[in-house]
Amino acid sequence: MYSLSTCWNSHRHTDGREMLREIRELGFEYAELSHGIRISLVPGILDAVEAGEIKISSLHNFCPLPLGVNHAAPNLYEFSDERPRQRELAIKHTLKTFEFADRVKAPLVVLHLGSIEMKDYTGKLCEMLERGGKDSPKYERLSAEAARAREAKKEKFFGWTKETLQKILPEAEKHGLKLGCENRQALEEIPIESDFQFLFREISSPCLCYWHDCGHAQIKENLGFIHHANHLESLRDRLAGFHIHDVQFPARDHAAPGTGTIDYAALKPFVKPEHIKVFELSPALPVEAVKSGIAHIKAIWGGD
Repeated sequence: MYSLSTCWNSHRHTDGREMLREIRELGFEYAELSHGIRISLVPGILDAVEAGEIKISSLHNFCPLPLGVNHAAPNLYEFSDERPRQRELAIKHTLKTFEFADRVKAPLVVLHLGSIEMKDYTGKLCEMLERGGKDSPKYERLSAEAARAREAKKEKFFGWTKETLQKILPEAEKHGLKLGCENRQALEEIPIESDFQFLFREISSPCLCYWHDCGHAQIKENLGFIHHANHLESLRDRLAGFHIHDVQFPARDHAAPGTGTIDYAALKPFVKPEHIKVFELSPALPVEAVKSGIAHIKAIWGGD
């Protein structure tokens, strides 16, 4: 199943039905409702779904946005926040996303799982990559420092994330939802790639799945922290779907597939027809770039 995320066009629409109609006119039977869905778009979305104009493949937490928030804010509240009140708000608005998923008959919700409170190593390393400094001793020292810092600090933040997941899982199961735990582009975000396996062993519910963001994994490869295809292969048994976009070196993501550095042919062995494959493209991309990116992926991965 291929789908197009509303992150591409939600900002341009005041009517949710028109927003989804634009996606349908590009040939998509499915759309992902992303984390920029304002409350005002909800009536039109429900009208489009109830009329059978389009199906909803997935929602990206938080969806719809909390009342009074009018811009995409997937990290507005974090499962890993050390403040109990903020974790409570993360749970509250995630459960509202589950309720909305039920209303639009979506089978899966994509989740960001949180972050570690530490320095912005990702930004500094990306700046060095921009200047061509990856092979320098300074880059190597900063990379090693980042790896040590996140290992030293991750435990309590990852612990709060797992505790929060345990609280929301019964509601996900009640709604028949899968929860797609998304890999993230920043070194400061969790889970660290090597910790996904621990997460799935510790929380064995079949509702909890892996969601592979191709662009984020490529950024981590560009930074020198993972091998993209190997990471995906290691989690193939828990894989539910993909966010598809390209990365222009080192970290300019959400580009049209085929215009960046991702080797989509190397990922093809892990792609199955039952996976949800969502194009998550920059709102700055014109329609022709979107069409060419879609064609690029389908030529490599097939049309299913």
